[in-house]
Amino acid sequence: MATVLRATTELVAATWLNTLFDQPIVATTLPKPADGTPVWADTGFITVAVVGGGAGMYVPLRSPVVSVDCWAVNPQSAKPPWGKANNLAETVQAACYGPINMRLELPGGFPDVRALSAYSVSESRRITDDQSSYAHYSLDVQLHWVEAS
Repeated sequence: MATVLRATTELVAATWLNTLFDQPIVATTLPKPADGTPVWADTGFITVAVVGGGAGMYVPLRSPVVSVDCWAVNPQSAKPPWGKANNLAETVQAACYGPINMRLELPGGFPDVRALSAYSVSESRRITDDQSSYAHYSLDVQLHWVEAS
């Protein structure tokens, strides 16, 4: 029996959020620095994780809540670049106003999906006391999506 790939919320969230930026800066994990300097130091980075929500009982509509964590670092300073991380969070917040209604091509042979809407369900908040001097903001977004037909 062949394995059937199914879209996942983390793939949908990362793919949609990557459409908001000039280059791919969204994934499920923060890339580890190879030589001590994160490759994302110039752009910042966003990680996503499912934290709640649900799926339709009678229709294939998914409505998960996703934690969106925005990261920034200044390799030349121990002072976290709060403004850069906050700007990423505010970009995500601004994208949550109005319907999205776009087809997203997921990577790796996963089926395409239609992202219908996204709503911010929390204010972005500063996460302090990071030992690595990363600036970190977090907000929660509820997505509504279906597999495309």
